[in-house]
Amino acid sequence: MIALDGYRGLRVGVLGLGRSGLATCAALGAGGAEVCAWDDSPEGRAKAEAAGFSAVDLTRQGAVEGLDALITSPGIPHLYPAPHPVIAAATAAAVPVDNDIGLFFQALSGLEDAPKVVCVTGSNGKSTTTALITHLLTQAGRPAVMAGNIGTGVLSVDLPGEDGVVVLELSSYQTDLARRLAPDVAVFTNLSPDHLDRHGGMGGYFAAKRRLFTEGAPARAVIGVDEAEGRYLAMQLGERADDLRVIRVSSGQKLQAQGWSVFARKGFLSEWRGGRQVASIDLRPMAGLPGAHNHQNACAAYATVRALGLAPRQIEAGLASFTGLPHRSQLIGERDGVRFVNDSKATNVDSAAKALQAFPKLRWIAGGLGKEGGISALTPFLGAVSKAYLIGHSARDFALQLGQTPYEICETMDHAVARAAQEAQPGEVVLLAPAAASFDQYPNFEKRGDHFAALVRDLIGDSAV
Repeated sequence: MIALDGYRGLRVGVLGLGRSGLATCAALGAGGAEVCAWDDSPEGRAKAEAAGFSAVDLTRQGAVEGLDALITSPGIPHLYPAPHPVIAAATAAAVPVDNDIGLFFQALSGLEDAPKVVCVTGSNGKSTTTALITHLLTQAGRPAVMAGNIGTGVLSVDLPGEDGVVVLELSSYQTDLARRLAPDVAVFTNLSPDHLDRHGGMGGYFAAKRRLFTEGAPARAVIGVDEAEGRYLAMQLGERADDLRVIRVSSGQKLQAQGWSVFARKGFLSEWRGGRQVASIDLRPMAGLPGAHNHQNACAAYATVRALGLAPRQIEAGLASFTGLPHRSQLIGERDGVRFVNDSKATNVDSAAKALQAFPKLRWIAGGLGKEGGISALTPFLGAVSKAYLIGHSARDFALQLGQTPYEICETMDHAVARAAQEAQPGEVVLLAPAAASFDQYPNFEKRGDHFAALVRDLIGDSAV
């Protein structure tokens, strides 16, 4: 845990008592601050009190005016569509508002043996890229810890020392508000519409991501350039065409400019510098990184650890041993030439499209609580689907949007897995990529993916991974 000594003797409000909020309370308390913890839910307040922190009703008139700072959890709106009343009151009273990411960088600025910090942001692939960077570093013998929007609250980590690396996944909610951002390497994976109500539109969403680079001033920036926003950001950060502080990354494009680039085409990753190729890796055998979207993640992770000093052969070995994250193109096992893949995290059309393009022959399990527009946008990506097995609330709605693709309405995951496994042929993949939320049948996508994995493991026994 990081003790926030810079707040010793100060009265600090903490709004939102989830994982990051409780970690913030602990770090502030360890640094000698008086912590005033508040959550709108009784359950959140009870957790804080059980951990030894006083619940102070920050919604009361004038309650924030005696605070020296207010630290808010990332999920709480501070501007759009409307600020939380406590944040609005703090803003009106000129009380500084920050989040745990800002506190983390503030704490690191006073350390002589501070580790390197890598920050990963973007719309898709953040978690896999973050985990892959951490895996590549640790496999090469470099101390590394992973935190932020994945796994562990950043203030809970034990810092690995000046030879180590802290790898942070950062959402737009986190980069938008942090008062201090100072990564050594910053990564921008890609951009697609998301959280637009929270950021006042696409421009505000991109601006929140962009802060990591413009405010953070990283020594190296790894930028996905497959969208216009990424190309614009790379152009802004580079002083000239051959500026090696910017590493351009692509999945599908051949990048051969005079600067530094890493791209994947036809299953091969290539690194170019100064107009010539300096390394190449065959990604096709990498079972934990299937499909073009994972090849983009591999390129971003490769570029990052190259910037941190790893050699191409060290990276290749790490890529080969990466098994992927749970619920993200996760290989559960294989039986009689049929693979079973869990991509329960594919909760929307964009992520499901990427999953559908990752494999040549599919038995597709989809459905749940459908989102606006359904799955009609997936029509161009159904060519590899031999049959769809539909579950959950939106099964019948999805069936109407499948065109000529064969389907079966299975209702439950048990029935869908059994039928898909029964009908799958050698060389096919049984893929869970729901293109829908899980809340009709499961509390979250993790529980949905866990159920799929458990059913598959029962089915295939010793062949499970």
